Amino acid sequence: MKMFKFSVYLLLAAMCAGSTVSCGDDGDDINPSEAKEKEFAAIIPQYVNNTVISTYKSLADATITLYDALVGLKENRTQANLKAVTDAWVASRVYWERSEAFLYGAVADFGIDPHIDTWPLDEPAFLSTIKNADFIESMSGDDGDVWVAEHLGYSLLGFHGIEYILFAEGSPKDVSAITDGELIYAAAVSGDLRNQCIRLEASWAGIDNVTSFKQNLIEELELAITPSNSAVSYGENMLNAGRPGSTYRTVTDAVVAIIEGCLTISTEVGEVKIGTSYNKDDVDYIESPYSYNSKVDFADNIRSIENACLGGVENARGASVSDYVKKEDAALDEKLRASIRNAIDKINAIPYPFAQNYASPQAGEAMDACAELTGILTEVKTLLQK
Repeated sequence: MKMFKFSVYLLLAAMCAGSTVSCGDDGDDINPSEAKEKEFAAIIPQYVNNTVISTYKSLADATITLYDALVGLKENRTQANLKAVTDAWVASRVYWERSEAFLYGAVADFGIDPHIDTWPLDEPAFLSTIKNADFIESMSGDDGDVWVAEHLGYSLLGFHGIEYILFAEGSPKDVSAITDGELIYAAAVSGDLRNQCIRLEASWAGIDNVTSFKQNLIEELELAITPSNSAVSYGENMLNAGRPGSTYRTVTDAVVAIIEGCLTISTEVGEVKIGTSYNKDDVDYIESPYSYNSKVDFADNIRSIENACLGGVENARGASVSDYVKKEDAALDEKLRASIRNAIDKINAIPYPFAQNYASPQAGEAMDACAELTGILTEVKTLLQK
């Protein structure tokens, strides 16, 4: 019996010395790739629940407030009520822009991004629409939100049509300058905006995990909220990464997708949102030009990267990509964090408003900072894939 035990010990020692199996003091055999998957598995719930779903819930709630405020303004046209509407518009922009590091899943599959955030506004088409009495009458009904979704193009829907009505040169308009037709249009379009943002929340959280008001609206409008040929929410699909039925073959694939979303928006902010006008490819291609909210939009896009990389949202951090990077390459993690801060700082340094300072040297520096962030995110992606 002693010889048998001794032979086993020799065999185990040989396995530890000559294979990829890790033999710990507790006797567990852990393949390095499995260990990595376990580390990544802790990142996914924090990201899904406390970054994506948390942000979409805040966005949905903010657009409900915006719609209700616009209805209130229609009923009582005061400057104070208009200010409440413009404040609600700005607040809802924060959450939308902080969601742009995850412009995949429902937002892409259902075309929600172009539906609610196409810019610049098609001003000639907008003016023609506002002058069409039949259109305004159709928008004024209880189903005005449905009518605009079915009859207006993307360049007339979403945030920027509402922005055009509410703001001029960075400030709320005088309420007397807004026509009844414009308010009818704004309320209908904000209703559609609300619907799409509620749809985003439910698509990731699952229909059972949103309020009864949101459930009833989704069911009444028959809005699709799950991937085609699936009854599983987008959140559950990512949480199930590496398991049968998930579109993510491995947990690593899901974590890499987080960084790919960050890469998409860091590139867009630098090369498109800032670069298109800075390089004079199209000086009218400026996001949020009527409210002068452009710089806030850009900075919040970078904060969406920060939230995706650091896990959760500010003051609610948890397991994150950054944690893993720090363990594997502390210098790279510091570069990641510093480049995020630098991009935000450089955007904030662009003279206000961006719509009048898009060609400034500071805008060029902000472009460079975004390019640097893109490069570092690429390094992070490579590390995750090792």
